[in-house]
Amino acid sequence: MTNPREPLPIPSKDDIALLDPFDRLGLDQIVIVRSGGQAREACAELIDCPVWGFDTESRPTFFKDQVSDGPHIIQLATRHRAWVFQLQDPDCAQQVSALLASSKHVKAGFGLGDDTRRIVSKLGVVPAAVLDLNTVFRARGYRKDLGVKGAVAVLFNQRFLKSKRAATSNWSNAHLTDAQVLYAANDAYGAARVHAALDLP
Repeated sequence: MTNPREPLPIPSKDDIALLDPFDRLGLDQIVIVRSGGQAREACAELIDCPVWGFDTESRPTFFKDQVSDGPHIIQLATRHRAWVFQLQDPDCAQQVSALLASSKHVKAGFGLGDDTRRIVSKLGVVPAAVLDLNTVFRARGYRKDLGVKGAVAVLFNQRFLKSKRAATSNWSNAHLTDAQVLYAANDAYGAARVHAALDLP
């Protein structure tokens, strides 16, 4: 009989590599939000969903003591669609800030401490009702942070694809590549799917 105090096993990278791929969102299910008007349309669609998958992306830093001025984009997703908010337009940034400040909507994601600190610093708003899904898995017996890759493997027995090239790309560009859009949107979408599968109260 398994000792209930023993940590639950986490799939290795090699184990995950053998799994079938997770069914990600396509570009036709992702909305790029650049202006205040587009942000208001996105808000109108998001407002009826009580839980959003949540993540941010920032332009990477490459030098010691270099300070990031991110986030440069904020991603919110439901179980069927994702919105990628670019923050160059002040009106767009203000609209997504209001969404983040809402205590009526859960923002679920992985490793959100740094994301939250950067949002506070850049946008002057404290995201409310933030749920780091790693804490849920730790409470259920996993001793290490799973992240979206590990969580998708555990819950769906599937492999979540992440491009290292996209991860370290320039997120401050006014026009994102398709690879960037897919990477960013699906990080939030993966979190939304994981949250739904956990069947939380």
